[in-house]
Formats: sequence, structure tokens, C-alpha cells
Amino acid sequence: MIRRSILLGTGSALPVRAVSNAELAQTVDTSDEWIVERTGIRNRYIAGEGETTASLGADAARQAIAAAGVAAQDIDLIILATATPDQTFPAAATKVQAALGIDDCVAFDVAAVCSGFLYAVTVADSMIRSGAANRALVIGSETFSRILDWEDRTTCVLFGDGAGAIVLGAEESVDGKRGILAAKLHADGRHNQLLYVDGGPSTTQTVGKLRMRGQEVFRHAVVNLASVLREVMDVAGLSTDEIDWLVPHQANARILDATARKLKLSPDRVVVTVDRHANTSAASVPLALDVAMRDGRIKMGDLVVLEAMGGGFTWGACVLRL
Repeated sequence: MIRRSILLGTGSALPVRAVSNAELAQTVDTSDEWIVERTGIRNRYIAGEGETTASLGADAARQAIAAAGVAAQDIDLIILATATPDQTFPAAATKVQAALGIDDCVAFDVAAVCSGFLYAVTVADSMIRSGAANRALVIGSETFSRILDWEDRTTCVLFGDGAGAIVLGAEESVDGKRGILAAKLHADGRHNQLLYVDGGPSTTQTVGKLRMRGQEVFRHAVVNLASVLREVMDVAGLSTDEIDWLVPHQANARILDATARKLKLSPDRVVVTVDRHANTSAASVPLALDVAMRDGRIKMGDLVVLEAMGGGFTWGACVLRL
């Protein structure tokens, strides 16, 4: 028998306030045309008072648990991917645990920025395969608006807040054709200064602001995302022609287009939500996945690839069959 992690349900949550490019242009030296041409972004959501990474994560988790048809007390593992936790410690995952009314389970955060959700999924999958967990709640949640320099129009227009979540469950079968089939993760810390936050408890004792050298990040993203997708498909013993849906990190429409061209994937097979949510970092992949699951594009039996790249650099991909 083969033990695999099966996707049981998805969920997402967004702040109440939606901010269009036109509204942003009232306070930032930019325009709707400038943003759309360079990024494809038309809208983003900004967290307000009382909306935090943990509260958004808990809302997304409730949706995912309901979609999975399980009880919150059935969850024995919570992994929350974020670069913007509510507190330095304890982990935001424990705040989600408390909000869901779960008395006891393993709960911790993962910090790999935009790749965080892929890292979290891979850890959860490993724990499920080993028997250390049976029902895992994996969340990507961010309030990036709180680490943006709103006077830097090259970065502040790119990001938004939100959360996405999935529930994974253990399933044993003879063929193991369903579930997470393969995952690959990478990191290269030599590129720290291309995408980073200029603060932290151990250095400046401040939260800091996001800094990015966009052109260099773009170049690395296209190369790394195409490479890791081919790599994970090889590990799964599958070809890119078999992919039904690619759910990539929603950083920039031009990166999505360039990656699809490099892989010779039809744009019709790529889930795109960057236009409505902007870059929500660790939340972007599960948020896009939930959108495509709920609108009916992704169906049972489909082969889906999730992939992302973020600061560090970190990047990764995983293949799953519904």
C-alpha cells in the first residue's frame, strides 16, 4: 500500500478593503496604465484595523475545513507560511489553532517568503507520508502592506494582503495515483540583496521595509520557475504535456507569460489571479488554487502543478493529482 497526501479542501480570505490602481494613484506617483502595463495588476486588498495575518489565515482555514468535510478537531498538524507574522513569537499558526478551537495539535510557522506555501506543503506531505500526521491544515497568509515603503512606487504597487489554505489527508492505496506525487525545493542565499526586508529583531530591532531589484528578480524567476517545473515533473515520471493546470506564484503577469512560453504551456492552462489580488507572497498560490477550485476550472482527476519563487532566493514546485 502507498500512503499519500490527498487534497481534501481549499479556502481563502481577503481583507474587506479593495484598492484599485486608480485609488492607489491618488497617494502614490503612479497610474493605472503604468501598473497594468508592467505587472498586469489592477486591484489588491489591504488589511485594515483588526485584520491580521493570523485572522485572515483562520478565515481561510475555516473555508478549507468546511470544503474538506472534516471537523477542526480532526486536524493534527497546522503549518502556516508567512513573512509577516502577527508577532515575532509565538507562531501565527498557534493563533490560528486557538481561533479554530483546536485543543492540541502540532502548529508552527514556515518562513520562505513567496515560496513559503510550497515549503509548508512539502513539510506537511513528508509528515503525512511518515505517519506523523493524518490531517494537515496548510496555510499561506500575509499582510505585506505593513512592510511596504509607500513612497517607493516600484514596489508598493506590486503587493496585497490575503490568505489561502488547504487541508491534506492521508490516504492509502495500491497504485498511489492520487495526491501529492512529487515536490522539489531549492534555496540560494547568495541573492539576499535582490529581494529583502531592511530590518529585523536581531539587526535593527525594527520590522523594516521591503526592498527589491526588480529586473534581476524577474530574470531569476523565469529561469528558476521553468527549471523547477521540469525537475519536479521528471521526479514524478510525467511530461509537461500532461499538466492540466499550472498554479504559479502570482508575482507579475509578465513573469507568468514568460514562464509559460519557456515551458511551451498554453496560457489557457495557467491560473492567473494577479490582476485582482496582486502579489500576496506566501498566500498567492493557495489563493489562486482556491479560486480555480471554486469556479470549477480544476476538477477531480486533474494533474496540477504548484510553483513559486521568493526572497532568499527560495523556489519550489509540487505535482498533485486530484
